[in-house]
Amino acid sequence: MKHRVAIVTGANSGMGLATSMELVHRGFHVIMACRNSERGEKALQQVKQQSQTNDIEVMKCDLGSLGSIRTFADQFKQRYQTLDVLINNAGVVSLKRETTSDGFESMIGVNHLGHFLLTNLLLKQLKNAEQGRIVTVFSGAHKAGKIHFNDPHLTKKFNVVKGYSQSKLANILFTRELAAHLTNTTVTANCLHPGAVSTNLGVNRKTGFGKAIYAALRPFFLTSAEGADTTIYLTTSPDVAKISSEYFYKRKIISTSAKAKDKALAEKLWKWSEQEVGGLV
Repeated sequence: MKHRVAIVTGANSGMGLATSMELVHRGFHVIMACRNSERGEKALQQVKQQSQTNDIEVMKCDLGSLGSIRTFADQFKQRYQTLDVLINNAGVVSLKRETTSDGFESMIGVNHLGHFLLTNLLLKQLKNAEQGRIVTVFSGAHKAGKIHFNDPHLTKKFNVVKGYSQSKLANILFTRELAAHLTNTTVTANCLHPGAVSTNLGVNRKTGFGKAIYAALRPFFLTSAEGADTTIYLTTSPDVAKISSEYFYKRKIISTSAKAKDKALAEKLWKWSEQEVGGLV
């Protein structure tokens, strides 16, 4: 039996790792797309050990680098004709303003622009699948979001809430416009809010800043496996095979803000994003 192929971004920890583990258990061949090769390799061995299978691999993909994304996509396409599932799970929270290697503010750069380019580069392989699925993780923070087209990289008046909520609103708008582009194909695009999940998001890996807050709040959060439940549902359930352009929470379609449904805003964001990443080929 031929394995279905899935890519999970940010797969070396938290929800990405839990999602990868569950998909392997369900018979997928999983590609863990990780920014850090060392952490990715460590996570890979963990999944192999627990699942007792080799149907999983790690490939380097730094969503903060357009060059790295293009290299990853090229390497994937050389080896695989078909992609059944793309899970856009990776995300960053920057408490201070940081930039990607391409000069983007890090949250809009990684959370949105990185996934925007990666998804578009893999559309042909997704269309080759019997029923391709694109699943993007977003957040309730999108309700506070606004796309700051006059200063999208927040060079003035940066704050973490402004940056993170902008990137999460962008995730939803991208999903809506992507679904519109995929009309009359077998590929669906949906996004989900996982709930308050206990991950290392917001902890600075270099300085450890944010660790104390994370430790204090951890008992009140869902585990990574619980947070990954709706991701797995959208990836595997026949119930959602024909559903696209929707937002899910706890396996149910939820309503979102008026901004998240703004077609003109979604189209404007798509055009801006395409310019920022330097085209989609």
